[in-house]
Amino acid sequence: MANTQGPQGNYDPAGSTQMFRAFVDEDPQGEQQRASSGPRIGLVVGVAAVVVVVAVVAWLALM
Repeated sequence: MANTQGPQGNYDPAGSTQMFRAFVDEDPQGEQQRASSGPRIGLVVGVAAVVVVVAVVAWLALM
C-alpha cells in the first residue's frame, strides 16, 4: 500500500489519485490511431447495412 496524498493533502490509502493521474497522463498516440480507424470502419458498416436494407426492400417489392 502506498501512502499517497491527494491534491488537497488528504490521505489516499489506495493511491487511486496517483493511478488516475498516471492514466490521464499516458501518451495518447495509441488512442489517436484507434480513433482515426474507428469512423472509417463505422462508415463501411453503415454503407453495407444500407445496401442490405435496400436489397431486402427491392426483393420484397418484386415478390
